[in-house]
Amino acid sequence: MAPTHGPIVSRRALLAGMALGGAAASLAACVPAPVATPAGGAGSAVSPSPGSAASPPPGPSASASPPASPAPSASPAPGTAVPSSPSAADELARRIAGLLIVGFRGLRLADAPWLRAAIARDGLGGVILFDRDQRTGGARNVATPAQVAALTAELRAVAGPGGLLVGVDQEGGLVTRLGPAHGYPSLASEAAVGRGTLAAAQAWARALAATVAGAGCNLDFAPVVDLDVNPTSPAIGALGRSFSADPATVARLAGIELDALHARGVRSAAKHFPGIGSSTVNTDFGVADVTRTWSRTELDPYRQLAAAGKLDAVMVGHVVNGQLDPSYPASLSRPTLAVLRDDVGFDGPAVTDDLQAAAITQRYGADEAVLLALEAGNDLLLFANQQVYDTGLVRHVVNLVLGAVASGRLTAAQIDQKWARRGLLVGAAP
Repeated sequence: MAPTHGPIVSRRALLAGMALGGAAASLAACVPAPVATPAGGAGSAVSPSPGSAASPPPGPSASASPPASPAPSASPAPGTAVPSSPSAADELARRIAGLLIVGFRGLRLADAPWLRAAIARDGLGGVILFDRDQRTGGARNVATPAQVAALTAELRAVAGPGGLLVGVDQEGGLVTRLGPAHGYPSLASEAAVGRGTLAAAQAWARALAATVAGAGCNLDFAPVVDLDVNPTSPAIGALGRSFSADPATVARLAGIELDALHARGVRSAAKHFPGIGSSTVNTDFGVADVTRTWSRTELDPYRQLAAAGKLDAVMVGHVVNGQLDPSYPASLSRPTLAVLRDDVGFDGPAVTDDLQAAAITQRYGADEAVLLALEAGNDLLLFANQQVYDTGLVRHVVNLVLGAVASGRLTAAQIDQKWARRGLLVGAAP
């Protein structure tokens, strides 16, 4: 992630700020507090031009329907104060690091010493494995089944009892990181599974789950539950990544896959909320706008899976959907996350799609995107570290978020809530 230095503070500066904040609070208790009325309310600052570093864009829009969740207050609410001791500040920093899932280069942990330090020292919460490096075209984390199993064992050993999410995109078809080229069984695409029988779907799901668990991964960024409403979509339909255009079929087949993963001790992140099946652009490389083509029917698979208690986590896509939020893409949108919570009825972890995607960084800048994603209500932040490779990313993001807590843009209580949701995914290692 290319640093676009925003409100970043060191831990020492954060502690100093905490002390000043405590003194100010004592003084405030002695005199009547004035009533502040910010002009325009939260998030009403004037938006800069795209890519402006001097004046970052306002927080995720709260004007769209459905109603947005409350905007963060200008200062921590009573009972949610910033920690006032070094040990509490260290714990807050570790919890922030625990919300990050990052990619890395290396077939062994020794190939990425920075990652070992980020896990053991900083408390990094998760990693994501890729078979191929997008920049070099060479191998990234996957060579053979034995090598991957050894790598994931190393990763979990360094993490210790706190747990580490070891994730992979194992969808089947074209998006299969653990595939035949590296000694793993072949897996049909979701589109092919959708055209087959339920018995064939069950066998496919068992094989997929066995591969993920056997590799030592405990989180699969799957299933794709986007509806195949645009068969030519470069993000979904053209790649065979959807089970069907029918929401009931998608929910049924995704449920079979989730049952198989759970039976192997693997958790999942269904994607890409609120639906990118009608997109005409792949959001890894540009901005996809589905405002005119999306329908609320695309929420149905999430509703059905949530009602059945099968959803572990939901990945929020980078798609622009003006029906839900005219100002921000879904991954940075408070109204869109409110739909997930209030309409779909899912209160588990929400994870962003890759925050280094061009659709996000070109418009908002890398640092501002992190803060917008947290403000919007995401719990876990994904950094593929593919298009940009940043070995200092974990420390950078932790300090960035610590600065946002010190300034009151975020609160420690918000971090605690996200940490608690992350806990729902941990402890499922094979």
